[in-house]
Amino acid sequence: MNGRVLRTELRRSAAPWAGIVVLAGSLAVFFPFDAFWWHGTAGWTAQWTTMAMWTRSLLAYWWPFVIGIGAVYGLRESRSRMTELLSTTPLPAWRRAALPAGAIGLAAAVGFGLLVLVGGAQVAAGPTTYAALGWLPISLVAALALVAGAVFGMGVARALPSALTPPALVVVVFVGTGLFLRMNNEGAVPTGRVSNRFAQLSPATVEPRQMLLTLSGSVHLGQTLWLLGLLATGFALLAAATRRARLLAVTPVLAGLGLALLVLPAAARDTYVVDKAAAALVCDGPVCVTQASRSRLTELALRSKDAMRVLHDALGDKAPASVREDTALHELAAARELSADVLLVDFNDRMLADAKGEKLTRALIARGLAPSCYPDNDKEGGGSHDIPAQSIAVSWALHDPQLQPLQEKGTSRYALETWAEADVAWQKLMALPPAEQRSRIVELHAAALSCEGYKQVTKLAGGASR
Repeated sequence: MNGRVLRTELRRSAAPWAGIVVLAGSLAVFFPFDAFWWHGTAGWTAQWTTMAMWTRSLLAYWWPFVIGIGAVYGLRESRSRMTELLSTTPLPAWRRAALPAGAIGLAAAVGFGLLVLVGGAQVAAGPTTYAALGWLPISLVAALALVAGAVFGMGVARALPSALTPPALVVVVFVGTGLFLRMNNEGAVPTGRVSNRFAQLSPATVEPRQMLLTLSGSVHLGQTLWLLGLLATGFALLAAATRRARLLAVTPVLAGLGLALLVLPAAARDTYVVDKAAAALVCDGPVCVTQASRSRLTELALRSKDAMRVLHDALGDKAPASVREDTALHELAAARELSADVLLVDFNDRMLADAKGEKLTRALIARGLAPSCYPDNDKEGGGSHDIPAQSIAVSWALHDPQLQPLQEKGTSRYALETWAEADVAWQKLMALPPAEQRSRIVELHAAALSCEGYKQVTKLAGGASR
C-alpha cells in the first residue's frame, strides 16, 4: 500500500472518525466527571489491568459506532455512483479494498492506542509499583475488535448499499452488546453462573470493581478467533464482486464463531478470574499484601503492630493474629467469609483507601474489633451501618474521652439518626463497669464475625441487634 495514497485517504475520507470517536468519546467520559472510575484500587488509572479493563468496558458504546462509521465509509462508492466504473479497472478487487480497509483499521487502532497511552501514563505516574504485562492481551483484543468491526461494517455496507444499513448496524450491535453485558454481569459483579459463551462474543467487558479481576486466557483466545473471522468476512465482503463471492465471504466468520464457542468458558465465574501474579502475597511478619499493593506493605506493617497490640488488650485470645489483604472475588451484594484469626484488609474500602499514620491504625483497630461482612466501598460519608459501631469500639479501645467518628457523619436523615443513636450508645457503654464494657465489645466482635444483625450500635447500648 502506497504511503502517500494512504495519507490522502485518511485526510479526505471518513476513516479518521473511527479513531476520533474512540479517543475523544472515552476522554469525554473519563475526565469531566469525578466519578467512581477515579477512586479506589479498581480506578482506571490505579493499576495497569484496571486501566485496560476500563478502556475495554467503553467498547459497549464505541464498538457499535465504529461499525456504523465503517458502514458509512463503505457506502462511498455507491453514493458517488462509481461502483461500476471502478469494477472495470485492471486493479484486483482485493487491492482496491485494502486501501480503505487499511485506512479505517489504522485510524481505529491508533485512536484506541492513544487512549491506552493516556491511561498508561497516569498509571505510571501513580503510586503503584506493580507492572506486569497481563493487561496487554486485554487491550490488544480491544484494538482488534475495533479494526474488525470497522472493516465488517464496510463489507456489510458494500454488500447491502442502502442508506439504512449504517443506522441498522449501529442499533443491532448496540442492543446486542448491551444484552450480552447483562447476561455476563449477574449480581453486578461477573461471578454468576449464567451460561455465557455467546455473551463473550461482545468485546466489551463489565466495569471492574476489584483490582485483581482479569480475563482468563481462554477468553482472549476465543475472542481473537471470533474477531479474526469477523475481520476476514468484512474484508471478503468488501472485495467481493459477485453474489457467489458474497455468500462464500460468510465462511470465515462462521468458522471463527464455531472455534470461539469451543474455546470460550461457559460460566461467568470462569470468564473473570483472579490475576494470580497480582494476587501473590508479599509478607512482613504476620502482615501480608498482594503484589499489586506491595507499595503499601511498609506502612501497613508498621501500623499493624500498634493495632494488634490494642486488639489483644481488648479481645485477649480472641484477637486476630495476622493481617492479610483480601484476594477473593465478591459479588457486590454478597457477604464475604470472615475468620477470627485473620484481619482482612481491602484497600478499596473507603476507610482504608487513603488512610495513613494514626488514621490507618484506627481503621485497622475498627476492622479488627467489628469486621464488616460487606465491603464498604461507598464514597459518601455516613453510608455504612458498621461505621458508628466501629467508631464506638475504637474510641473505647483507645480510651478516648469522647466518641471519635472514624469518618464524616454525613448529612442525610438516616446518617443523622444513626449517629444520634451512636452518641446515646456511647454514653450508656461508658456508664457501665469496665468488665461489662469489655463484655459488650467482645459480643460485638463475635456478632460481626458471624454477620449477625445489621445495627450493632443497639447491641453496644444493651439491646438486641435486630
